[in-house]
Amino acid sequence: MTEEYRTVSREASDEIVIKKSRFIGFAGPAATEEEAAAFIERIKKEHWSATHNCSAYVVGPRGEYQRSSDDGEPSGTAGRPILEVIKHRGLTNVVVVVTRYFGGIMLGAGGLVRAYTDGAVIALNAAGPIRKALHRELIVDIDYTWYGKLENEIRNRGALVADTQFSDRVTVTLLPFAKEADSMAAWITDLTQGQASITMGESRYLDHPI
Repeated sequence: MTEEYRTVSREASDEIVIKKSRFIGFAGPAATEEEAAAFIERIKKEHWSATHNCSAYVVGPRGEYQRSSDDGEPSGTAGRPILEVIKHRGLTNVVVVVTRYFGGIMLGAGGLVRAYTDGAVIALNAAGPIRKALHRELIVDIDYTWYGKLENEIRNRGALVADTQFSDRVTVTLLPFAKEADSMAAWITDLTQGQASITMGESRYLDHPI
C-alpha cells in the first residue's frame, strides 16, 4: 500500500456561466475505474438534456489509470483539460464531469479549453481535496501503574489515540503513521522498561487536510 495520496473527500458540484453557456462541474472520489465510470454515467443520466457531459478520471495508487472524454466537443478541448487539472493537483482516485448547456455563443477552441478547465477547478474545490495517509494500529496493553506515565508521554508526543479500554489492564490503541509504527513501538518499549505488550494491528488510511 502506498504511504499517502491526494484525492477528494466527497461528491460535490459548482457551476459557472460563460457567454451564456452554463458549465456545471461535478467531482467525487472513485477507488476503481468501475466506480469512476458509474459516476460519469449517473451524471449523464441526470443531465441527459445537456449539450455535453465531458469527463476525466485518475485512479490507482500512482494514478496509473487515466481516461478522458470530450463527449462531442472538438477533440482535446474538454476531456484533456479536465484531466490536466486533476493531474496538476496531484490527485488520484478522483473523477470529474463538466456538463455544458449551450447558450448560443460559440467559444472557440481556446475558450472551450479555458471553460472546461475552470469547470474542473470549481468542481474539485467544492469536493474538498484531502491527503490520505496510511496509519497502522499499535495496540498497547499495559498495567495501571504505567498508564499515567504512558498517557502523559503520548500527549506530549502528539500521538493519535484511537481507543482506550480499561479492565484488569489498560489497552490503548494508537494510530501512528505506518512508516513510524516500528519506531513508536520501540519508544514505548523503552519508556515502559519492556512492561508493555505491543501488538501491530490493521493499516488504514486517514484523512488529512491539504
